[in-house]
Amino acid sequence: MRKPLIGITTYLTDARWGEWELPAALLPAAYATCVQAAGGRAVLLPPDAPGAAADVIARLDGVILAGGEDLDPALYGAEPHPCAGTPVPARDRWERAVLKNSLDRDIPVLGICRGMQLMNVHAGGTLIQHLPEKVGHDAHNGYLGLFAPHAITTVPGTRLAALLPGTTQVATHHHQAADLLGAGLAVAAYAEDSTVEAIESTRHHFALGVQWHPEMSADQAVIQALVSAARQRTTAGLHESAERQAPVGGVPLY
Repeated sequence: MRKPLIGITTYLTDARWGEWELPAALLPAAYATCVQAAGGRAVLLPPDAPGAAADVIARLDGVILAGGEDLDPALYGAEPHPCAGTPVPARDRWERAVLKNSLDRDIPVLGICRGMQLMNVHAGGTLIQHLPEKVGHDAHNGYLGLFAPHAITTVPGTRLAALLPGTTQVATHHHQAADLLGAGLAVAAYAEDSTVEAIESTRHHFALGVQWHPEMSADQAVIQALVSAARQRTTAGLHESAERQAPVGGVPLY
């Protein structure tokens, strides 16, 4: 049986390697490595025309919306905060289309950091544009270029609580967070300061968003759950295909 194919969205930015400095679609290797370790095949989804998303998603078994730049505040009807980062419209447009088509097909989705925020905005929610102003500290993004550990506690009865019961240390690096929750979403975890650290869909088989970076953690339960959900979907799809091709005698025709 083939391994589930997991698409991972990418950054779109200027990058430097060797003697080159060019615009690049890039992604930290940890994303692909953890998908591979969980038994999936990783493919990158660089920004494309939004209309291409339906064709791309039809070929995938699961999707990871990666972390990255701040979303354009106009997407949730807000003016930019002075501390907000510069939006990347091409990425915003592409990932909104990827998310919509994934949810429409009920393909398993995991949103990481920015990806979780996109899930909330897509559902009609809003964001806190600069978290330190609300919580009074910088612990969610304490060091430039480093992931800071802090505790999250999952909400009993949620899908996430079945994966990470109780309180867990996670790797975090963000200065924005979910504010008003979007329709069809439930809070799945909080930080000690009441920041929403995870959300999950009440309408889809597997649509989970986490504010931290599970790809940077030794505990890969969240990534493994995504790949497992994608594998289950793949297996069900293969069974359906075999049933459609089976003659009256029950022997599949290939």
